Amino acid sequence: MASSKVIILTGASRGIGLAAAHYLLQRSHRLVVVARSEQPLQELQKQYPEQVAILPGDLSDLSLGVQAVDLAHREFKQLDGLIVNHGVLDPVKRLADSTAEEWRSAYDVNLFSALAMIKAALQSLRKSQGRVVFVSSGAAANAYPTWGAYGSAKAALNHLSMTVASEEKDITSIAIRPGVVDTEMQREIREKHNTAMDASDAKRFAELKTSGSLLKPEQPGHVIARLAIDAPSDLSGKFLSWDAAELKAFQ
Repeated sequence: MASSKVIILTGASRGIGLAAAHYLLQRSHRLVVVARSEQPLQELQKQYPEQVAILPGDLSDLSLGVQAVDLAHREFKQLDGLIVNHGVLDPVKRLADSTAEEWRSAYDVNLFSALAMIKAALQSLRKSQGRVVFVSSGAAANAYPTWGAYGSAKAALNHLSMTVASEEKDITSIAIRPGVVDTEMQREIREKHNTAMDASDAKRFAELKTSGSLLKPEQPGHVIARLAIDAPSDLSGKFLSWDAAELKAFQ
């Protein structure tokens, strides 16, 4: 496994993150996997015992960045990439009905934890000329009623990616819009948040499920995994859809 890369992957317990994890592990790369749910991480470790180090925890704990980087070096002696895949949709409320404290909690998970990860990993990624892939959202570029906290945090995440690209020339940083994927977040949109959202938006998300139009996690997940291995430097700072023409070689 001389050519294998070491990558920190957050939100690795399900959905896009789990799909990316399997893709990378099946190709002999090594992962530090981070998520709140410990059991799926343990299952990954059992399946790939020499390739996986686990770090269970809530990413609102900003110390997890340093912990993840330390674990990568302790277990695998290097760090080549970072996939920032975690996020929360809450609070799903109109601005008039939400509080600054709720938004701050959302930003702790969706933005500040990513910043903490990047900050902790910078020195290692400079040395390896590594790559960072931020999993963003179409909500970063379009405002949806009741999604203000989530969308604005993802917009800030895109800017963080651009900042890394502009300040760290030895690191390739890219933000990816994964599309509408059949994940736990989509289930919560349909079953938990549907009454808070505008009726037209709730109907659209329900119809995407019933019509079979949702993407499989493996579709964007595999693109994200490939980018974490060898995204070209000329993509650094860009915000692209997973199926963009610029990413044809990774699809």
